[in-house]
Amino acid sequence: MNHQVARAALRCAAMPLGLVRGLLVGALGAVWAGTAGTLVAPTGAARRADGAGAGTEGADGAVAPRLPEDFDFFAGIPFELRNRDGSLPGSNDFDRHPSPEHPIPVVLVHGTGGGRQTNWGAYVPLLHNAGFSVFALTYGAPRGARWPLDQIGGMRPIEESAVELGAFIDRVLAATGAEQVDIVGHSQGTLVPAYYAKVLGGGAKIRRYISLAPMWRGTGGDLGRMALAVAGRLGLSQTFIPGFHSLGEMLPGSTVLQQIWAGGTPYLEGIEYWNISTRYDELVIPYTSGQVPGPPGIEVHNIVVQDTCGVDLSDHLAICGSRRAAYMVLNALDPEHPRVVPCYPVVPFTGD
Repeated sequence: MNHQVARAALRCAAMPLGLVRGLLVGALGAVWAGTAGTLVAPTGAARRADGAGAGTEGADGAVAPRLPEDFDFFAGIPFELRNRDGSLPGSNDFDRHPSPEHPIPVVLVHGTGGGRQTNWGAYVPLLHNAGFSVFALTYGAPRGARWPLDQIGGMRPIEESAVELGAFIDRVLAATGAEQVDIVGHSQGTLVPAYYAKVLGGGAKIRRYISLAPMWRGTGGDLGRMALAVAGRLGLSQTFIPGFHSLGEMLPGSTVLQQIWAGGTPYLEGIEYWNISTRYDELVIPYTSGQVPGPPGIEVHNIVVQDTCGVDLSDHLAICGSRRAAYMVLNALDPEHPRVVPCYPVVPFTGD
């Protein structure tokens, strides 16, 4: 795809989305101000850090500059357009050791159709500015694909993606000298690490496992289970969809999910889990698929963003772009220095 054509298409697509976003923010802000009277939607300037201030110091004493924070699910797309197949600023620095304050590197695992830049524009700057060593990969892209298709990940079978994730984690550990990583995953990126941990034996390399829009029981409910059964009766494999082999594996009852649920739970002892869901998730159906209690001996925190803020209308994408969910993730990674999670109108798609 021509670079200029891609950029123009992105601008055209963003115009109506921006208009809808503005109208929703205005309407929700008016309702919230009228009912609560104490908190209104923050302005764009309030929602975005200016990047000023001191940088973050690594183990070698080098100070990395602060980065602008943009709480928008689509914030990473311009970086991909400008730096094809690259990494977001503040991520994938394999030559810089983690700081003593945050010695555990954070690995970001994108969702279906995402990539290491396009999925994490809101998270890399936030975590980098907070002093974390942040790493992100693109997994499961179509084999042999060229840009931009090689940055559309999560399309191959989950089993193959989990192998890619395992190799990436090993590379991160070797570069940083750490023994474990913390995982932050979104959508399918909440299942791939589980397969790596439980089926491929990588559980000991994970300390904390934070999931945005998780789908431990798959998606589609009884209808998804029925679709999988019909495909089986027709003699079709669970990865039969051309170019989207992972879809069938995310349906309830799939072989991958059965393997993840071995022992009656998707969780492993020794890992601390955080599940952050939204009631308005249109892709993880029902959203409670990701709100699975842990058995005795395994620490599991289940959060629904609307439980603490009724005007948070995050959907499947927005939950990976809003400041509210990002602060919840940051608090899970660094519970000793919690940030106040604000309540304000969060719109679908973009997040803030």
